[in-house]
Amino acid sequence: MNLLSLFSRLRRPALAAAIAVAPMAPARAAPIVVPVSVAAAPAVRRKTKGRLVAGTALATLVCTVITGFEGMRTTAYRDVVGIPTACVGETKGIRMGMTFTKPQCEAMLLKRLTEDFGPAIERCVTRPMGDDFYAAAISLAYNIGDGGFCKSSIVRLYNAGDRRAACNAFLLYDKGGKPPRVIAGLVKRRQAERALCLKGI
Repeated sequence: MNLLSLFSRLRRPALAAAIAVAPMAPARAAPIVVPVSVAAAPAVRRKTKGRLVAGTALATLVCTVITGFEGMRTTAYRDVVGIPTACVGETKGIRMGMTFTKPQCEAMLLKRLTEDFGPAIERCVTRPMGDDFYAAAISLAYNIGDGGFCKSSIVRLYNAGDRRAACNAFLLYDKGGKPPRVIAGLVKRRQAERALCLKGI
């Protein structure tokens, strides 16, 4: 069973609506399915010390949210601010001219989320997190970097116990480039992440 079929069982219509308003670049493919093979899953679990573990409902939710925002492209391209990017919005180690297969892109996303972004968020957010806040947080961190996320007002407000204000603060992160400018796609993404963050309040 792949992550998308697992996600379907969660029946989260509000999340689906939030993802629907996220921008998808015309050249990008539809959100990808991130399978966890029997052979690959144990290796991921051995390296994962945090809450996000391959094959779980939370991993399904997070991967679905991020692929819904990022799309997938198997050939390296420059993003809206000129950074070499490939697969599911990956920039680490990407150079122009690189190409990947879909399975390579899927494995790259899962590895980055379970080994880098998930543990980083769990280190800087000190209060318990529900799945919806976690998914919104990791989506933002994947977009702006875990360092930027951990230094953000979102983390400060959430750790202080003001979740609503923390969710509203997602809207502040709608700029990119040098000099920074508001990017329409980021405005829509932040609105969708905020809506996800506010679920259950």
